[in-house]
Amino acid sequence: MTDETQKSAPEGERIAKYLARAGVGSRREIERMIEAGRITLNGKVLDTPAVKVTDADTIVVDNKPAPKKDPPKVWRYYKPIGLVTSESDEKGRETVFDKLPENMPRVLSVGRLDLNSEGLLLLTNDGGFKRTLELPSTGWLRKYRVRVNGSPVESTLEPLRQGIVVDGEKFQPMTVTMDRQQGANAWLTVGIREGKNREIRRAMEAVGLTVNRLIRVSYGPFQLGDLKPGEVAPIPPKVFWDQLSDAQKAEHADAEPAEPLAPKAKRPAPRNRPGDKPGKPAASKSAGSKARPVSRTRRGK
Repeated sequence: MTDETQKSAPEGERIAKYLARAGVGSRREIERMIEAGRITLNGKVLDTPAVKVTDADTIVVDNKPAPKKDPPKVWRYYKPIGLVTSESDEKGRETVFDKLPENMPRVLSVGRLDLNSEGLLLLTNDGGFKRTLELPSTGWLRKYRVRVNGSPVESTLEPLRQGIVVDGEKFQPMTVTMDRQQGANAWLTVGIREGKNREIRRAMEAVGLTVNRLIRVSYGPFQLGDLKPGEVAPIPPKVFWDQLSDAQKAEHADAEPAEPLAPKAKRPAPRNRPGDKPGKPAASKSAGSKARPVSRTRRGK
């Protein structure tokens, strides 16, 4: 590329990526919004995603100013039972976004948990990170504590470990551990990497078990921990960044968190001289202060 070409190249980033970083939606969702004529750029309805924008541009989405791009952030959230994870629900049911703290910015959910499931749901203000973390190629294991009605034995669970076909849909092999039998129910720990619609419930039904409680306890390296239903906790940007693969870091290189500045060394507190009051800082000498007279001891009298 010549110097002239570099000078003439437009600054900024593609509008779909820019708005995804601002938490408006995924890149694909934003491209569909552009096709539907829902986005204007500097007063004109946008008809193509093949444009670059900067913070200086005026972008309006659904007749509202688009939020400015913030540094990428990720939160852990304990999704309670009874909330849907979509932004709006055609049946009028409450969503997780209706119940988030008022000081939360606009966020997107990473993956989903169905209405009757609970546990860890990652939230992010960055549509690019949302897409990256949802891809099966990310390879992050999602673990669940699952209570089923029945008394499963190893032969019951083996088809799940081998990979099972349900209604013509192939599920990847799951990790399944029998934890304990508790009366008419059994507790299992299940790990999956894809997270298809109601995957665990449908797979359990296929081997004769009915799920009556399902709690996601981890998503990749991030744990539910001691969060209570409805609670939200931020993941420090550096901690989150360190969990990404080299390929993921390269894809989101412009989002790498800055290293925190090293704290300044504290000066040692001045020592008290004989005669100073306890707890009172010793007097410091300055250009305008008077020197104390020095008493001399006469020798040998």
